[in-house]
Amino acid sequence: DVKVPIVSAPMYYASTPELASAVTSAGGFGFIAAGFETTQALKQQLQTVRTNLNIPAGKPIPAGVGLLGWILDMTKSESSNDSRITAILEEMPIAIWFAFGTDLGKYIAQVRAYDAKRTHKTIIFVIVNSVADATRAANEWKVDVLVVQGIEAGGHGGERAPPLLNLLQSVISAIPHGPVIIGAGGISTGAQIAALLTLGADGVVLGTRFLFTHECMFTDNMKRVLMRADLNATERSHVFDEVNRTGIWPEGIDGRAISNAILIDYRAGLGLEERLKKYDEGKAKGEEDRLVIWAGVGAGHVQDIRNASVSLWYETVYLHTNCWSGRCA
Repeated sequence: DVKVPIVSAPMYYASTPELASAVTSAGGFGFIAAGFETTQALKQQLQTVRTNLNIPAGKPIPAGVGLLGWILDMTKSESSNDSRITAILEEMPIAIWFAFGTDLGKYIAQVRAYDAKRTHKTIIFVIVNSVADATRAANEWKVDVLVVQGIEAGGHGGERAPPLLNLLQSVISAIPHGPVIIGAGGISTGAQIAALLTLGADGVVLGTRFLFTHECMFTDNMKRVLMRADLNATERSHVFDEVNRTGIWPEGIDGRAISNAILIDYRAGLGLEERLKKYDEGKAKGEEDRLVIWAGVGAGHVQDIRNASVSLWYETVYLHTNCWSGRCA
């Protein structure tokens, strides 16, 4: 029962069952991230959310799981369904979120085929970074929710994505009677949420905003760096994935993170081997200036760590007093 139009993004290395549970409990909708997790680990995380939310066995879990298409592509047999998707569906999350794959349609078809044999229907979210992406997801894949992600987003996204406001308006104009549309990218405050709802979004995704929570699995060092961030603290680059050994994302996808010595080393002309050495040494010493900290431009709007439920309440109070009372603009 979603009471507020806020979804927590599935963020690998950041989202936890506790974060997803807290967001859902507070009236939003929480996601966990699959990443490279094993089938058993994913089932355990969903069972933890079920326990946290006191959902009886056999009933849908009011939370979702985010899956990366390119990781599924690495492990899927051409002649069979993906076992991780099947395992997730067995746990009955309300939603599955797909992103960044060369052919997400085959995984969406697997979910639809599984659901055709039961009464529970899974809500399918898909990230889009262009009007063309959105049109394909809506018309060909018949997804339920379009996550319209602008260039401001932290973590990974389309390297040529337009700014969120421009992209969102274009998608809404192109698909006026299509799926639910929610905005993502650089959103941290109730004022920004209200602006997107006024523009026509059905809801928003908050990612970076929930990094500033006790439930986020980021280390204390990483959270301290976030709290010092300003609006110019982040940059998009493939360099973060290189040193993080995650440089196998699809063409056209890069990541936004806190700008630091990792980028300075690259711009100074250091080769990959030397940059990897510096990164590993800095990480071992706990040097804050050589941490890969995925974050969006909205990091500059937040300066403290709170419980996720408090963060959601704080921003929705703004919505209630300013948007829902007719004073969004």
